[in-house]
Amino acid sequence: MKKHGFIFVCTKKSESEMLSKNIILTGKIYAPKLFAVREGDYLFLYNLDTDILWGTFRAKGEASYDKSLKIFDGKYPYYILVEPIKEIKKINNAKQLFKKWSISWKDILTEKGALSLKSVLDREIFIDIKGEKLVDENYRPPIFSTTLWDYPTQSYGDTKKGDNKYPGVTPAFIIYNLIWRYTEPGDLVCDPMAGSGTTIDVCKEEKRNVIAFDIVPTREDIIEADARNLPLKDNSVDMIFIDSPYGDNIKYNDHPLNIGNIPATKEEFFDELEKVMKECLRVLKEGKVLAWLIGDQWAKGFFIPVGLKIYERLTKYFIPIDIVCVIRRHQTSNTPFWHSKALQHNFYLRGFKYLIIVKKPSRKEKKIKDLKISWSYYER
Repeated sequence: MKKHGFIFVCTKKSESEMLSKNIILTGKIYAPKLFAVREGDYLFLYNLDTDILWGTFRAKGEASYDKSLKIFDGKYPYYILVEPIKEIKKINNAKQLFKKWSISWKDILTEKGALSLKSVLDREIFIDIKGEKLVDENYRPPIFSTTLWDYPTQSYGDTKKGDNKYPGVTPAFIIYNLIWRYTEPGDLVCDPMAGSGTTIDVCKEEKRNVIAFDIVPTREDIIEADARNLPLKDNSVDMIFIDSPYGDNIKYNDHPLNIGNIPATKEEFFDELEKVMKECLRVLKEGKVLAWLIGDQWAKGFFIPVGLKIYERLTKYFIPIDIVCVIRRHQTSNTPFWHSKALQHNFYLRGFKYLIIVKKPSRKEKKIKDLKISWSYYER
C-alpha cells in the first residue's frame, strides 16, 4: 500500500511541545484527517504563526483518542506519535511553496507529494514538480458543513467499503460523516440493516466498534437478526445508522419477514418500520443519535412521500436534529432514456435521498415546545 503525506499545524505556543515530545495533537475538526494516517506515513508540522514547515517525520503506529490527555489541558485529545526521519529541518516562508505547488496544509498528499516535500526539506531547494499529482482528493471525504451532501463515488480510500454491486448499496461517505460528527473512537455503532456491510468497513477503518445485523446476512461479520428484535441490551449503543428499504422497489431476498417485500403503498410497510424505530429507541443510549437514510417513491403515476412519512413516525419517539439531502448519482434511472421519459410524461426522477438525523431524548431534555429563540432582524 502506498504511503501518504500529512501536514498538521501548530502555533508558537504548541510548536516546542510537539517537537520535543515527538507527538502531533489536534482537536475534533481535524481528527478525521489524523485518523487517516497509517504507520510509516510521512508527516510535517506547519507553524501558522511563523510560516515555518518542520519535517520530515514518520508515523509511529496509528492515531489514538484519549479524552484524559494532560497535554494542553486536554483540549486536543486526538494524537499520534511520530519519529524524525534523520535530522529535523525547516522551510521558511512555506506559504510560497504551498502556492507554487497548489497545495494546502489541509490536503492529504500522495506519496509523490510527500516525497517531493521531504526532498525540499532535505536539500533545502525547490524542485520542479510539473505534471505530478501531489494531492489525493479521494483518500478521505470532507466533513460537510451544509445539509446538501454530494460525493462522486460510493467508496473512498485504498480499501473497499461494502459492495458497490449490491442493490441499494449505502454510500460510504454518509457513514464516515455521521460517525465523525456524532461518535468518538471506541464508541459502539450499530447497523440493524447492514446489507453489504458498508457500515462495518467504515467503522473499523475509523476506529469505532461496530455491530451489524441483517435478516439475510451477506458476509460472516453480519449477525442474522430481525431489526425489529435486536439481540442487544437496553441503552447499549452510541449511534445507529439505518439504510432501510423504500418499499418493494428493490429485490433484496425472499425471506418471509423481509420488510422490503412490502409495498410502500400499504400502511403495513410503515407500521413494520415503526417497530424498528421502537427497537432502536430501546437499544440506543440517552442523548445519542439515530440516522435514517430513506428515499421517496414514484411508480406508475403514483408518488409516495416515503421520507416524510418516516420522519413523521420517527419524531413520535425521537428529537429531530436535522434533515440532510443526499444527492443520488448512480441509480439505474440516471440514464438518457429515463431522463427523456421523465420530460415526455411529465414526472420526476428521484434526485436525492433524505438523511433524517434524530436523537433519543434524555430525562432532562426539555420538550421542543418550551424552546424560546431570540431572532435578530435586519433591514432589507
